[in-house]
Amino acid sequence: MSAATAAPLSRTPTGSVLRLQNGKEVILSTTDIKDDFDHIPIIDISAVHSDVFEERLALALALRDICCNIGFFYALNHGIPSDVAQGPFSAAKEFFEKPMDEKMEVYTGKLPDGEYQGYHPLLQYNLNGRPYNDLYEAFNFTYDLKYDPIHGGKESETPARNLWPENIPRFKERCFDYHAACLTLARKLIRIFALALDLPEDYFDESIEVPAAAMRMVHYPPQSVDSESQNGIAAHTDHECFTMVNQDEVGGLEVLNKSGVWVRAPYVPNTFVVNIADCLMRLSNDTFVSTVHRVVNNRSGVDRYSVPFFFGLNRNYLLEPLPTCVSEKRPGKYPVVTVDEYLKWRSSLSKKSAKNAAS
Repeated sequence: MSAATAAPLSRTPTGSVLRLQNGKEVILSTTDIKDDFDHIPIIDISAVHSDVFEERLALALALRDICCNIGFFYALNHGIPSDVAQGPFSAAKEFFEKPMDEKMEVYTGKLPDGEYQGYHPLLQYNLNGRPYNDLYEAFNFTYDLKYDPIHGGKESETPARNLWPENIPRFKERCFDYHAACLTLARKLIRIFALALDLPEDYFDESIEVPAAAMRMVHYPPQSVDSESQNGIAAHTDHECFTMVNQDEVGGLEVLNKSGVWVRAPYVPNTFVVNIADCLMRLSNDTFVSTVHRVVNNRSGVDRYSVPFFFGLNRNYLLEPLPTCVSEKRPGKYPVVTVDEYLKWRSSLSKKSAKNAAS
C-alpha cells in the first residue's frame, strides 16, 4: 500500500459555492484544514480475491479511513486482465470518430428524462455555470441480465433500453466483456465495504443480484481555456454506490479536498480509480464521503478517454440508513427512496441541465 506522487495543486477561489445536482452546496474553505488530503492513496486490493477472511478484513480496515475522509483511492492488483480493460477504449475511439449524424442515431434524447443510455453530444452540459459548456462527449449503457456472469445468459423480462450503434464490429461485445469483469470485481469489493462499515460481509449479497450497474465511455478533447472558464466535465458527485474509473495516460481527473484545493489524480499504470458515490454516502449516513471531482484537459494538448463503471444496488432497494450508521443521537439525514427513484431523479436533473445549457 502506498501513495500516489502528489502533483501540483490548484485552488478554486475561496468562499465560492459549488451547487451540486445531489442537492448539496459546497462552500469552499478560506483556510487550509489540518490533516486534509493532498494525494490519492494507492491500495493493493488483491485481498478482495482471497479465501482468507482475515486478509479481506485487513483490506476493509485499510480502506475505512480512506472512504470516510477522502472517498477516493487507486485500486492496484484488481485482477481484471489488461486486454479486457483495454477493450472499451478501442470501442470508444471507433464510436467517437464516427460522423455526428451516425452518433445521433443513438442520441440519449430519444429516451425519457429519467434514462441516460446512448450518446451525449459534445458541449451539451454546463453543470457549474462556467462561461463555456463542458467539453466532453459520452456513450452510456446500463446493466443487462443477459451479460451478467452470475445469471448465465438468462434473458430479462424487462430488458434494458440500451441504444447501440451499428457498423462497429463487436462494439457491444467489447463493452459487455469489460462490464462483466467489473461486475465480478464490484460484487467482491462491496463485501469489503460492508466489513468497513462494521456489517456482516454478506450484508449486501441479496441486494446486488440485479444491480444498477452502468458504464460510460467518455471523450475529452483538449481545452484551450483555463479551468475557471471551462471544464472537461464540471464538479459533481457520482450517483450510485461506487465508481471504478479506467483512465488513459493523459490524466485530467481532479478531486476536491476540504480546503477547496483540487488534487490531481494522474494516471497510474495497472490501476483503477475507485470513488464512493452518493447512494453509499446516503446509506452510510455520511460515514463514507462522496467527494466532488471534475476533469480538466487543458494541459495535455491531446484527447483524453476514460471508462467509468458505476455500481449500485438492486433498483427496488430502499436507501435507508445502515444499522451501524444511525442511532438516536445520529438520526438519518436523507429522505428514504428506492435506488430507482434516486437514479431517475439524478438523471432527469442532468438532462434538464443539458436543456438549460443549450438555451
